[in-house]
Amino acid sequence: MVNRQSTGLKDEEIIERILNENKPELFEILYRRYYQKVVDKVFSFLKNRKSAQEFSNDILTRVYEKLPGYRGNASFSSWIYSITYNYCIDYMRLRKKLHYPDWNNSNAIPEIPDESGEDISGATFENVMTIMDMIHPEEKALLLMKYQDELSLKEIGSTLRISEDAVKMRLKRARTRVFYLYKEHYS
Repeated sequence: MVNRQSTGLKDEEIIERILNENKPELFEILYRRYYQKVVDKVFSFLKNRKSAQEFSNDILTRVYEKLPGYRGNASFSSWIYSITYNYCIDYMRLRKKLHYPDWNNSNAIPEIPDESGEDISGATFENVMTIMDMIHPEEKALLLMKYQDELSLKEIGSTLRISEDAVKMRLKRARTRVFYLYKEHYS
């Protein structure tokens, strides 16, 4: 059983106690802290609440198993989200048999020199989410990591196992694709 004093600890303090003081029961605190956030991220990919809950349990089990590998280079929440994104991307690749370079070649968009001049300020949340569901899961993950989770290019690269230059290129391509698809569907 977890005592009340433990619930006020920072993530890193809990991890230290789990690993160094052999207190695996403290993982329950981290589980409660992050379960719903992981469910929400998984749901954004799967669009199925029951599957999102099941996947989240699997992901948090994986997080527990990988705790000895957590080095504290990034926040614990970023580390969990990295595992979550990779789990979802791997699942989507298998389910849809999506290999990003092949998918990108077969879903080419016209060359748009700079999407920064594009204006979608009148976009609704629903419209943007519809467009996000049209892009490759890796592009969606990139955009969510960058703009929702505010991860650095280095953290994103580490998560997706690609270089920072590849992150920059894929982010630009993902933004361009979103602007292009939005324009095609809602203008």
